[in-house]
Amino acid sequence: MDFAQIKAILSTTVITVAEQPVTLGGLLLIPLIIYLGLLLTKWGVRFITKRLTTNKTDPNIIHLLQRVFYVIAIVIMLITTLDLINVPITAFAFLSGAIAIGFGFGAQNIINNFISGWILMWERPIKIGDFLEVENAKGVVEEINTRSTRIRRVDGVHLLIPNSKLLENTVVNWTLRDSLVRTSVSVGVAYGTRARKVADLILEATLAQKEVLTDPMPVVVFEDFGDNSLIFYVNFWINSSGETALRVTRSNIRFRLDELFEEHSIVVAFPQRDVHLDGTLTLLNNDKK
Repeated sequence: MDFAQIKAILSTTVITVAEQPVTLGGLLLIPLIIYLGLLLTKWGVRFITKRLTTNKTDPNIIHLLQRVFYVIAIVIMLITTLDLINVPITAFAFLSGAIAIGFGFGAQNIINNFISGWILMWERPIKIGDFLEVENAKGVVEEINTRSTRIRRVDGVHLLIPNSKLLENTVVNWTLRDSLVRTSVSVGVAYGTRARKVADLILEATLAQKEVLTDPMPVVVFEDFGDNSLIFYVNFWINSSGETALRVTRSNIRFRLDELFEEHSIVVAFPQRDVHLDGTLTLLNNDKK
């Protein structure tokens, strides 16, 4: 089979779209264009990611640019493929409109999550590395996709949360503006203890932790005269990107307080009741001899 015969076979019209013939050669060209397009797209994304990472660009911006690059590449591949096989884009106007209407009714949640994903990546109310509290789940954002967001919970379990839920519901972002978090530790001491001395020891135990910020300074509050104890609170700020650091810092403060209270003979209060007996009562002895 010579070149002329091969050319004649490839020029054979297979179908006609909008009065434009689509040849066998054009159809065979489609998978080649898609393969080369995907290959160039992956190479382009890898090149852009490497350059931006070298320049220490925000990973959220890199993630957004990757998604935009993929969408642009797919559109270019589609237009190029149709142009090479001589199919006008207008031929799909009616068909695409009908498909869009049907797809819109049947996939409202998917479209909602898709649009929500682009809003999250563009406005960036939630970023990669943020510590979120969504309903009863707490975790760090690892990836924001076009349909869902993946977070790693504090116990190591991965969760996929639909993007629309992050926009429509209340989400606590611990690190939206910064990673400064305020927390507190409470303690009750026995009645008869010098309150000023207790406040000084609580402040000393708090400032002994390197994680605790001195600006603003921790504040010790004599909260109340409780039923069984004098109740104290200390409020302080730390630079934390998660709940674990808060719990560890509070635990270290309590350890240090226990040591200081023991050194100064201060008793941590516990529930107790004083029972007063009326002197007119007579105790009967029913023991039989």
